Amino acid sequence: MNRNKVIVIAILAFIGLVGLFSVGKLWEDIDAGEIVVIQDPVDGELHVYTQPEMVWQGWGKATHYKKSNTFWFSAPSATEKDAPDRSIPVKWNDGGHATISGSVRYDLPTDYKQMVALHSTFGSQEAIENTVIKTNIEKAIYLTGPLMTSKESYAERRNDLIFYIEDQASKGVYKTKQVEVQEIDPITNTEKNTTKVEIQTDTTTGTYKRQEASPVASSGIKLYNISINGITYDKNVEAQIATQQQAIMQVQTAIANSKRAEQDALTTAKQGEADATKAKWEQE
Repeated sequence: MNRNKVIVIAILAFIGLVGLFSVGKLWEDIDAGEIVVIQDPVDGELHVYTQPEMVWQGWGKATHYKKSNTFWFSAPSATEKDAPDRSIPVKWNDGGHATISGSVRYDLPTDYKQMVALHSTFGSQEAIENTVIKTNIEKAIYLTGPLMTSKESYAERRNDLIFYIEDQASKGVYKTKQVEVQEIDPITNTEKNTTKVEIQTDTTTGTYKRQEASPVASSGIKLYNISINGITYDKNVEAQIATQQQAIMQVQTAIANSKRAEQDALTTAKQGEADATKAKWEQE
C-alpha cells in the first residue's frame, strides 16, 4: 500500500469518526412536554420549537425546557436531613417569625419572543426557577406576612394566606396602608386599639392596587396551584398561639357555663312557679 492510499484512508477514517460523534448534533427530537431552543453555530440565530417533532439541529446548541414544572420551596423532611432548606422566612403583623414550605406550579410561555427573551437572559430552566420564580414567591410571602397575625395565619386566615401569596406572585405586590382599628379582645372581651395593614383598593373597580407588575406575568410565565404544606413557627410564637387558644377555650367554656347556669336558674324558677300553681290548684 503506497503512501497516498494510507493518507486517503486516514482522512476517510477521521471524517467517519467526526461524523459518528457529531451525528447526534444533526437532528433533535422534541418531546411533547418540552420547549427546545436551538442556537445556530455560525450566526447564533435562535429557533424555538414547542411541538413534538424531529427538527434539524445542524450542529447547533440545543437547550431543553419543560413546558410545565413544579417549583418546591420546602424544608427537608425527617428522612432528608442532608437536603438543603428551601423554606422561605416570613414575619407576621404581631412581630412573630416563621418559615413557609410549599410548592407552586408554573408554565413557560410558548410565544417565540417571550421564550427567546427568557432564554437569552437566563439560559436554563434552573436559572429561571431560581431568579424569577423563587424571587417572586419570596417577595410575595414577605409582603403577605404583615397582612395578618401569627394566630390568624395558623387558623382562621390560612386560605387568605395562600390566596395573597399566589395573587401577588402572579400579578404584582399590593399597595398597602396602616390603619388603627378597634377590636374586641377574645380573652378579656374588652375593646383595644390595634394597628393593621390593609390592602388598598381601586374605588372604581374594587380591585387591589399594586406597586408594580409582576416580572412573572410580563415574561409570559403562569403561576398557579400554590400549596402550603407546612409553616414552622418560632418556639415562642408556638407557645403564644397555644396559650391564646387555651385562654380562648377557657373563656368560651366559662361563657357556656354561665349561660347554662342562667338557663338552669330560669328552669328552676319556672319549675317552682309550676309547682306552686299545681299545689294551689290541688288545695282549691
